[in-house]
Amino acid sequence: MAVLRVKFTKTKRDKLAQILWILNWVSVVSGIILFSLGLFLKIEIKKRNEVMAKGDINSVPNMLISVGVIACIINFLGGKICYDCSDANKFSRWKLVMLPYIVCTFCFTFSILVGALMCYTMRNELEESLYLGLRDAIKFYKDTDIPGRCFLKKTVDMLQIGFRCCGNNGFRDWFEIQWVSARYLNMASKDVLDRLKSNVDGKFLVDGVPFSCCNPSSPRPCIQYQLTNNSAHYNYDFLTEELNIWMKGCREALLDYYTAIMRSIGIAALLIWLFELSVLIGVRYLQTAMKNVLLLGDLEGESDGWLLENSFVETAKYNINIIKTLGKANQISTVSGMNDPNIDVQNTNCGKTATKSIPAA
Repeated sequence: MAVLRVKFTKTKRDKLAQILWILNWVSVVSGIILFSLGLFLKIEIKKRNEVMAKGDINSVPNMLISVGVIACIINFLGGKICYDCSDANKFSRWKLVMLPYIVCTFCFTFSILVGALMCYTMRNELEESLYLGLRDAIKFYKDTDIPGRCFLKKTVDMLQIGFRCCGNNGFRDWFEIQWVSARYLNMASKDVLDRLKSNVDGKFLVDGVPFSCCNPSSPRPCIQYQLTNNSAHYNYDFLTEELNIWMKGCREALLDYYTAIMRSIGIAALLIWLFELSVLIGVRYLQTAMKNVLLLGDLEGESDGWLLENSFVETAKYNINIIKTLGKANQISTVSGMNDPNIDVQNTNCGKTATKSIPAA
């Protein structure tokens, strides 16, 4: 029994073909939107490439770009097919092409759904990439004279100012590294020498943060150094008073930023997937309705259209049997009593003529 059978008159078939022609052109626009969203996400990731570790974070934008290009090609072809299907004579050109086209379009539509879901599953990979990338960027913050790292200071400062954040997980990350270059340290100062000697690795560690961590909206001047020393500042308690530096870590700030982008892209991709699926269902109805018209021979009469000619279970069994048949196609059938077909071929051996055996009757 056919699944979701619908009866179409000639007028309904023509209107369906015209509507699908328009919708396929709308789908071309949706493909351009997918391409643009993927390109936008790729550019946004590339902007902060210096504070991200290498990983598979580009897989989502690359997939969206690829799906967008394929969508434009497939839907352009679908528009041409639907336009010709308004005429039964022109439909005969596409009769053998439409079913493979529908199958390929279904697989492609499924890839849009996968791309949309990947936007929501990318958070963990992005968080790890940001954690490792920011850790290394902060570590090399002071290396302004080393090739390959000379721009990291500017990158981190602009990041902290732009996203109103400080450090990787928070401002205390700066306490654990030497972020002041040795060229700016006064080696004649006893305080500097004591700090260098007090550290096992000989690093100059301070309870301070770069200027880019300062909150310009704070009513009091920014306190960058001796953040945990209450006696170093007037009317100050670092445990109870809200510090006038950014409290949020840059990893959290960037993660929230990219998560919001990917959530919006995921919603857009899901809407496009639903739209593409509805267009594909309409094309399937048009294909089956036109096919039945040709079988009936009455181009002006009514015809049935359906999603599946048989039930879901019967269709699944039929396709499984086809796959099994294809798997046995390369196997040699051996029947009892039959010999190798090449055994009777006449051969020559050193000038001697081999006798051809005669199989028994």
